[in-house]
Amino acid sequence: MKILEVLHKETILTDLKSTDKKGVLAELVVPVAKMTGIDREKLIRILMERERLGSTGIDGGIGIPHGKLKELNSPVIGFGLSKKGVNFESMDGRPTHIFFLLCTPENSTGLHLKLLARISRLLKNEGLKKKLKTISTKEEVISIIEADDEDF
Repeated sequence: MKILEVLHKETILTDLKSTDKKGVLAELVVPVAKMTGIDREKLIRILMERERLGSTGIDGGIGIPHGKLKELNSPVIGFGLSKKGVNFESMDGRPTHIFFLLCTPENSTGLHLKLLARISRLLKNEGLKKKLKTISTKEEVISIIEADDEDF
């Protein structure tokens, strides 16, 4: 499955305004909640529960908040860019700029892990990360990811 099969234009946010973890999650879930019909507060609660287990902020300015929901029928990925950066309690202690939000059905652990791995592999590409940090449109995000979006 390719990332662009589950990342939709309407779930891409190119200018996150929040300055803290919960605020970023609240922003990221808005289009996902709208698209899936799942309550926004429930999405935030599930993501925050996952964050309590350990931050999903990895090094290099990347955050991959994720959660599983029984109400979902298929996976959904959201994207967000914070130009200023956010304290997302990342492993390297530096601000997080690029966010990929992953929501999958509760009973799809294998797919969940594969999508997390695919996003992580994609973001190991330093050139791609630099490009994503400079985007201003949803179309740019899609174009940049499309160039490296391989099926697994």
